[in-house]
Amino acid sequence: MLHPDRALQGAGLGLRRALLGPLLLLEEGDVDFLEAAPENWIGVGGRFGKQFRALAERYPLVLHGLSLNIGGPDPIDTQLVCAVRDLMREIHVPLYSEHLSYCAVDGHLYDLLPIPFTEEAVHHVAGRVRQVQDILGRSIALENASYYAQPHADLSEAQFINAVQQESGCDLLLDVNNIYVNAINHRYDPYDFLDTLSLQRVRYIHIAGHYDEAPDLKVDTHGRDVIDPVWALLGAAYRRLGPLPTLLERDFNLPPLPVLLTEIAHIRAVQQDCQSTGAEAVA
Repeated sequence: MLHPDRALQGAGLGLRRALLGPLLLLEEGDVDFLEAAPENWIGVGGRFGKQFRALAERYPLVLHGLSLNIGGPDPIDTQLVCAVRDLMREIHVPLYSEHLSYCAVDGHLYDLLPIPFTEEAVHHVAGRVRQVQDILGRSIALENASYYAQPHADLSEAQFINAVQQESGCDLLLDVNNIYVNAINHRYDPYDFLDTLSLQRVRYIHIAGHYDEAPDLKVDTHGRDVIDPVWALLGAAYRRLGPLPTLLERDFNLPPLPVLLTEIAHIRAVQQDCQSTGAEAVA
């Protein structure tokens, strides 16, 4: 059974292999949807494969890629895209997303690196996105990425993201923690960034913790709890967008599942606050 987009709602959690068993034991409603990296699950069988497919039957599940290399110079890995398409069909996945970055030049670099914010790069990325969308037979969502070295820029970051969306017809995965991290590292106002970003095609939202390397240097590690300024920025995003589906990313220093569920509950509280505020405004 295909989970339609309207079933992608509430608060979700990134799937890690260590969470397979605990997630299968959860009560219904503890988590609303899951997100998995397709590279970690394509072709996986045995016990892990059975658990993964059991979760895909139980929860709406989206795929969030790690190695598409959408901004890189190498040809698109069409074998990977076809494998993603087949996995989406097999377990009825409504959405595939990737990072607006590059990760390979004559071989994988094992990092997500920034694309120059130029018109030439917009055309390059948009053409590659259209190629992927043609193979999949559906639109993909691109995530606003964190970056630490400023690439060459004729456009602002927001202008670049907007232009890629416009030219390729892709959707947006809005990563609130990345906005906060980039705002600190590159000294801009995250709320102004939200106001200049085209948000009409946001499909869902990411939130995560990060590492404080220094007061003016934050690293997007997904290895710590979400901090108050990022929760506040999430609330600001909801005020602009409504309480869209929001996923907690936690990739390192993974705590027990009950600890993660407290942050899932926090997402829901911010969503509920947005709904209550909106209802009061209408009244």
